[in-house]
Amino acid sequence: YVMLLTLSPYTPRYRDRVSPPGVMIRPYLHGFTIAFNVSQPSTWQPYVDSMHHFLAAYDDKVQEEKNIECVSGQYFIQGGNESEEKKACQFKRSLLQNCSGIEDPTFGYSKGQPCILLKMNRIIGYRPGAGVPVSVDCKVQKGNESDLRSVDFYPGNGTFDLMYYPYYGKITHVNYTSPLVAMHFTDVKKNYSVPIQCSLNGRGVINDVNRDRFLGRIIFTLSIGK
Repeated sequence: YVMLLTLSPYTPRYRDRVSPPGVMIRPYLHGFTIAFNVSQPSTWQPYVDSMHHFLAAYDDKVQEEKNIECVSGQYFIQGGNESEEKKACQFKRSLLQNCSGIEDPTFGYSKGQPCILLKMNRIIGYRPGAGVPVSVDCKVQKGNESDLRSVDFYPGNGTFDLMYYPYYGKITHVNYTSPLVAMHFTDVKKNYSVPIQCSLNGRGVINDVNRDRFLGRIIFTLSIGK
């Protein structure tokens, strides 16, 4: 009991998580294979519904009410007492442009050009990129590189802005909204399973550990039928 009293409820004393954090994709329904037929809405509608549900917390009005506008390109370091509630920067879904679900409510799935969202797992105090924004790129993991001919990234050039870091923990950083990078697969080989690897790139980033497919990268399969 005495030892428990020495622990901080805000920051773990020991952190065995490696940096950079793992990454995850949305939608995530039945594992890491996203398979659907464009001509059969019932096959892609669950992915669309999942995307809308996930992005509800990112609605522009929600973000404007809960969070503040921050200065882009620099870490948002907040001082004061460790127990003080921290402010969080706005991440509006409109930043995701063609993958926001605003202009195209199907996120490209109805056209065979699906959007997939990438997010970093949260680590308290982590400052990714050592002062330079971490970016994302995607390629065919195994097979013919021409199976993936075009990917668009949002926002901007597919980077995680520094202003969303560091994260101060769920107790004090109550309204924190994890930044996202949207990957719009506008030209993928149809009627074929295409294994794709999307990786983080930046200073201090580790993305080539074969025994950990989520450390700094993620591997999934796109299978888009006509």
